Amino acid sequence: MTGRRDDRPPAGPLSPGGSGVIGAYPGSFNPPTHAHLAIVEAARAAHGLDRVDLVVSRRALDKEDVVRPLLAHRLAVLEEVASTRPWLGVAVTDHQLLVDIAAGYDVLVVGGDKWHQLRDAHYYGSEEARDEALARLPRLAVAPRPPWDTPPEITLDLDPAHGAASSTAAREGAVELMLPEAARFDRETGAWTDPERYEHWLASGGTTSWGGEAGLDGASHGRADSGAVPDGGHGRG
Repeated sequence: MTGRRDDRPPAGPLSPGGSGVIGAYPGSFNPPTHAHLAIVEAARAAHGLDRVDLVVSRRALDKEDVVRPLLAHRLAVLEEVASTRPWLGVAVTDHQLLVDIAAGYDVLVVGGDKWHQLRDAHYYGSEEARDEALARLPRLAVAPRPPWDTPPEITLDLDPAHGAASSTAAREGAVELMLPEAARFDRETGAWTDPERYEHWLASGGTTSWGGEAGLDGASHGRADSGAVPDGGHGRG
């Protein structure tokens, strides 16, 4: 695999006649599931998005202790997912707050649980700081996720079955919830369903059929940055 580029995602039209409308879908995608992809597709349909970036924080909010699978491996799987979908991007950021991650994007895609997190003053230090931050948000596309209620006007039309699917269930053995690229990596390394085997694989310097070694210096087709967002992203859409 080639190294992931440390540059910003390109701005402007991304397809013939496209408007260059870009959405950000932050998450850990640990692992990426069919539900994640369905949410992306629903957001594209609802908001006319030319591209959606799966944005991964190096240290995700409330998940700072997640160290396995390695970030490089999770990103490699996401890049494999994006490699066959030209409307899908992958970006990395140092930001943790959703309002910061969304800066410069036209649409912020989140689940119902994250919509409630967005409005929790605990993450901002005060209600005033929260209100100021929320005023900077772009348009919202919220995936329904029981039991959290979300406003109908920003809620995506999604098959209810996806609302019950979770990466946690996939890690606990519901491999059918994983996207094929993630399931294949898991079969080869145990990355999500067999942590002990994954540790042995790391220790042995194992390789995968993807052609990468256990370290996986980077991933192909990547769009990564250090907290950056699409150039010229403000004001579009």
